Amino acid sequence: MRIALLTSGGDAPGMNAAIRAVVRTALYYEIEVYAVYDGYRGLVKNEFRKMDKKSVSEILSKGGTILGTSRMESFLLKEVRQTAINNLKERKIDCLIVIGGEGTFKGANDLNEMGFPTIGIPASIDNDIEGTDYSIGFHTALNTVVEDIDKLKDTSSSHQRASVVETMGRYRGDLALYAGLSTGAEFIITPEHPLNKDFIIESLKSHKKAGRRNAIIVITEKILNVYDFANEIAEKSGFACRATVLGYVQRGGSPVPQDRILAGRMGAYAVECAKEGKKGIAIGVRHEDIVDYPFAEAFQERNFKKTKELFDLVPKIS
Repeated sequence: MRIALLTSGGDAPGMNAAIRAVVRTALYYEIEVYAVYDGYRGLVKNEFRKMDKKSVSEILSKGGTILGTSRMESFLLKEVRQTAINNLKERKIDCLIVIGGEGTFKGANDLNEMGFPTIGIPASIDNDIEGTDYSIGFHTALNTVVEDIDKLKDTSSSHQRASVVETMGRYRGDLALYAGLSTGAEFIITPEHPLNKDFIIESLKSHKKAGRRNAIIVITEKILNVYDFANEIAEKSGFACRATVLGYVQRGGSPVPQDRILAGRMGAYAVECAKEGKKGIAIGVRHEDIVDYPFAEAFQERNFKKTKELFDLVPKIS
């Protein structure tokens, strides 16, 4: 049997751990493994390399992805995907395993619907894949955000200042929500749970009168201009205020143990599924159990029950 492996979309800490798990598990079962470089673009350009055990030595603790990644809009075209399938068939590949987020999964699903077997491993700091409690990279990014907010709280308290902190997340608020709870943020604004700006400003006025020395507002990207919002807070609340956009620093760094273990479990399980002839599936973790489920479930509308439960905690414990 032969499998191919690629990483695509935004990089996430733990991708290398997943690559390592896929390669070494496959070799354990005497399955040949071919790496595809630079995501779907490499698949179309026929950039394959046969992997051995040494190929993935000393990558467990590295951030990013040794295979490289890219975004390829033309992969939406059927004729482009057919070129990719032809390249896979030419090398007698039996299954393609992809590691990435929602866009990566959609590409894999399209290939599967065209008749080529695919399996997806979720890796995204945004945690934006349905059907799995967590995606690889989320906990490392969360750790980075929490460390940065803790540092900002120190200087905010010293200067009696409010801080607006923008996290990544795209259209998903998990990073902001989990980071806000972990740092005791006074306010958390996410796409799923937006807050009224006037309410925040009025609350900050009360905080200032009560003698509080700082306040943290954590917000998911793409909701509003955080610099303008910080200026508005400074003008109306009585607090000096600064905005901090954490940016791409959230993607980098060595994966935390939780992501390394999750990547190892998911990578090994993906090979087991390929070995059993499963296709058109995503790998996930639910209540600590590793599971597989159809790609269609990965694109379903999100169930907000869990995030609402967490969001309801904010006014109680902040």
